[in-house]
Amino acid sequence: MTGFFFAASASGARLRVVVLRLMAAAFACAVAMTAMAGAAQSYPDRPIRWIVPWPPGGGADLLARILHARLGQVLGQPVVIDNRGGAAGNIGAAAGARAAPDGYTLTFAYSATHSINPLVFPRMPFTEDDFAPVIFLTLVPQVLVVNANLPVHNVQELIALSKKRQVTYASSAPGSIGHLGGELLASMTGANMLHVPYRGGGPALTAVLSGEIDALIGIPVVVGPQIKAGKLRAIGITTSKRTVVLPGVPTIAESGVPTFDVSSWNGVLVPAGTPPEVIARLNAAFNKTLADPKVRAQLAEAGYEIVGGEPERMSRFIVSELGKWRPVVKKVNLHVE
Repeated sequence: MTGFFFAASASGARLRVVVLRLMAAAFACAVAMTAMAGAAQSYPDRPIRWIVPWPPGGGADLLARILHARLGQVLGQPVVIDNRGGAAGNIGAAAGARAAPDGYTLTFAYSATHSINPLVFPRMPFTEDDFAPVIFLTLVPQVLVVNANLPVHNVQELIALSKKRQVTYASSAPGSIGHLGGELLASMTGANMLHVPYRGGGPALTAVLSGEIDALIGIPVVVGPQIKAGKLRAIGITTSKRTVVLPGVPTIAESGVPTFDVSSWNGVLVPAGTPPEVIARLNAAFNKTLADPKVRAQLAEAGYEIVGGEPERMSRFIVSELGKWRPVVKKVNLHVE
């Protein structure tokens, strides 16, 4: 009997220990959740870092600098831009993915980094599961331009010329929107087009201006001055509708390639696991910033088309863009080591 009671009491003691441990764990979890809720309610209470995975002076940097001051006013805390260029945006994006999921590190999302790089880099330093979407900021229409001395005034004339001799087009890098946009146009029309990559948008533009290369797909804010100067001729907007920056230029879709629709895009991501309340606060702040009349005027002048809306809109678009570019990347067998 003594052995029985001893065993029973020992078993009961172990049970009490287990119960106490479970209660302690539950209490700790409750405390942590309360602390997280409190932190989310007081967010933000210190400066916010916004990683832009490209060097200063480019399109991504321009957009972030148009937005960050007003965004800081809306949030009540400074928003500090942290330019981290390299590896087609992968270095900066990876740093954003590894940041603490507390809402104090934002990552500038760019079309090439998130909808093309995963298809062309065999070893990506991050996945989209490492991020949570905040907002889809803007679309950026591209414009197809040719050297002004080329006897081409519209898309159909460019295609016709390519049947007589190979048409060359420049881009800032293999795998860029300018590169794959040209490949998509060639595949949809049967045009004979040769891609010539350069180390950056500046050298690519210079090559077209000199007549060394025939054509280029670029953003209006960059090629616009050369169009106005008469050194380049704009023959097609790459998006499904015309841009207010170049209202007289028809879309490529209008010009006989009905489903052609290419643009670069920009958004904002935070590390996965960021509290939903923080994401909601950031989303509301960005939407308010995008609605500011002065900000809207600056974006329109630079050729950006405002999107905004709920976070999920960004996720859905990234998935659709991956689907669009996957067959193009496969066709040209593009891989970047």
